[in-house]
Amino acid sequence: MSDATPEPTEVCSAKGCQAPATHELLWNNPKLHTPDRRKVWLACDEHRSTLGDFLAARQFLRDVVPHA
Repeated sequence: MSDATPEPTEVCSAKGCQAPATHELLWNNPKLHTPDRRKVWLACDEHRSTLGDFLAARQFLRDVVPHA
């Protein structure tokens, strides 16, 4: 028997979604954060667009990269 616990899968940041994350949406709020600061929302394939659109509408979205 092993005492090791499995690594938890990181899930999408969309409310109620439990799908594994496949994308990282990098963003910042220029009124609160320095220009080089990046916060991260995780997204599954299904919610990548809706979460990205939400951030882009507020001009917070800086980049989208694959989740490793």
